[in-house]
Amino acid sequence: MAPIPRPEEPQDSPDAYVGLDSARAERLARERGWVAVRSLPPGAIITMEYRSGRLNFEVADGRVARCWKG
Repeated sequence: MAPIPRPEEPQDSPDAYVGLDSARAERLARERGWVAVRSLPPGAIITMEYRSGRLNFEVADGRVARCWKG
C-alpha cells in the first residue's frame, strides 16, 4: 500500500503571526496556503498529534499570543 501524500506546508514562520488580530491572522494563514488553522484559548486541552498543513494559534484578548505548526 502506498503512503498517503502529505500536503506541502507554507514556508512562512509561525512567529510572523504573533501579535496579529486573530481574524486577520487566520485569513493571512489561509491565503498563504495553510490547509487548517486552529485557534485556541490559553491553557486549552488539545490533542498533540502532528498534522501537516495545520497552523495552531493560542489567542488571548483577540490577538495571537503563540503560534506553532502541526
